[in-house]
Amino acid sequence: MSRIDRREFVGRSLQAGSVAAASVGVLSASDQSRPSEGKPDKHPRGKADHCIFIWLGGGSCHIDTWDPKRKGDPKAKKPGSYYDSIDTAISGVQLCEHLPHCARMLDRFAVIRSIHHEVIDEHAAATNRVHTGRPTSGTIVYPSIGSIVAHERGPAHEGVPAYALIGYPNVTRGPGFLGAKANFIYLTDTKAGPAGLARPKDVTVSRRARREQLLNRLRRDYRAANPQDSAIRAYDETLSQALKLSGPEFMRVFALDKEPAGLRNSYGGEFGQRCLLARRLVESGVRFIEVSHNLNFVNGTGWDTHNDGQLKQHLLIQELDVALSGLIQDLESKKLLDRTLIALGTEFGRPAAFDGGGGRGHHSKAFSLILAGGGLKTGTVVGETDELGMKIVSEPVSIPDYHATIHCAMGIDPDRVLYAGDRPVPIVDLGKPVRRLFG
Repeated sequence: MSRIDRREFVGRSLQAGSVAAASVGVLSASDQSRPSEGKPDKHPRGKADHCIFIWLGGGSCHIDTWDPKRKGDPKAKKPGSYYDSIDTAISGVQLCEHLPHCARMLDRFAVIRSIHHEVIDEHAAATNRVHTGRPTSGTIVYPSIGSIVAHERGPAHEGVPAYALIGYPNVTRGPGFLGAKANFIYLTDTKAGPAGLARPKDVTVSRRARREQLLNRLRRDYRAANPQDSAIRAYDETLSQALKLSGPEFMRVFALDKEPAGLRNSYGGEFGQRCLLARRLVESGVRFIEVSHNLNFVNGTGWDTHNDGQLKQHLLIQELDVALSGLIQDLESKKLLDRTLIALGTEFGRPAAFDGGGGRGHHSKAFSLILAGGGLKTGTVVGETDELGMKIVSEPVSIPDYHATIHCAMGIDPDRVLYAGDRPVPIVDLGKPVRRLFG
């Protein structure tokens, strides 16, 4: 056998790897978008066309909301739920007493009480985990679930974005390696549309037209000289879309005062108006809308209920109850609920024990998230936790499983492979959908 030196071995290995990668790329390009001919789908496919993702930033306590346990006492340091429980539309299932509206219509919900992940102490890492379905990486920025839905399905109508964020922007909600085209538009004030889309008062229509003509010349010349610059091409596409969105048609979506006063009131306060806007965005054709709850910290700490944050947690729960139930009723009345999946996200749950200040710490090993509408089999509870909500007893559902369920409900194959450069990245990191939620 002839011997080769180290340099030659490495060279041959790299050459072989390049050929293999090219072959994978050719195969994946043809097979990514649909299952093989004649073979059944590996995963269930739902019928939802839109998703409203409600974000409870800070870490909502599951045993004080969706998975109540025996009552505790922070003064006596007795672990347990902070509130009493009430019956619901699902026989034998109870919720916190501050969720009466949702309790009465819990047959429209699937309550998943066995969510878990491994990130406990750091809010940003846990937020990233729930939004992307993956751990934070030092080598790749993964796309959020909103950006993946935007990338895979695009807007439902012309002249609207695929992805809107009603809240503060950050990389966790962003497109990662998918690029600018899968990014969101965002706003924090429901009284007007996104500030970046509004034409400044001192810029007349004719002045804007002249600016666009100049910009188009610059773009044309640059792209002719740099045809391989994919980043600029993606940016140009995003900019063109933004110019379309700034027109009067899309901006009318933000005119909440056109809705009947009674309907607006049924949604409740500021957060409720965000949810009402989400419904209007669904009607306009936006595919994925994230709605952040409690940007103004109604209880002083948000859902991060350490110490005194626990004392006014009921204000958050009541606000969520009114807005969420109002959204479901409104979508149902407009025959949109079966086509609109409502998903709830939060970093982690809270332990049954109380801390020194009477609040709670972090707990990611067992907590609750919900799904509603979207054509799923609702009126059910998935999973069970122990007597204090600390451990999962049955049907564990990981964050990738939760993502896979959402994607399948939206008609997206969670095993489909995307590419970060040459690196293959499945849409979901080994997650499997909760099959019994599908018909």
